[in-house]
Amino acid sequence: MRNAAMILGVIAGMIGMMVGFVGYGFVELIDQFGEIDGIAEQVDNPELVQSASILAPLLAIAGGAMAHARALIGGIMLLLSAAGMYFAFGFGVFTMFPIAFAGVAGVLGLAAGKPDEPKAHF
Repeated sequence: MRNAAMILGVIAGMIGMMVGFVGYGFVELIDQFGEIDGIAEQVDNPELVQSASILAPLLAIAGGAMAHARALIGGIMLLLSAAGMYFAFGFGVFTMFPIAFAGVAGVLGLAAGKPDEPKAHF
């Protein structure tokens, strides 16, 4: 379970980085050049989008990396990453995989216990 959480978390973070680059760039583009009515309008909460563009993929990669050694902390970080991506970007065609991968990895990290290691985190 720990290995699956690690791999899914890192993949979620890498895909989330691509979504984050686009989200952060879009907010900056609209700030620089202004809105175009009906084509490009600023998001409702640009600070949330920019913060989640950086923090959510970072939490996913870090949570996936530590899922093998500290599954409980890694699982919590992965679930926070999935929640951050969901609330900032919503659930759509480009965000469904990083949200789902981070969520499943978080659940696997929380569920990892005695079968993988003699000392469980509960």
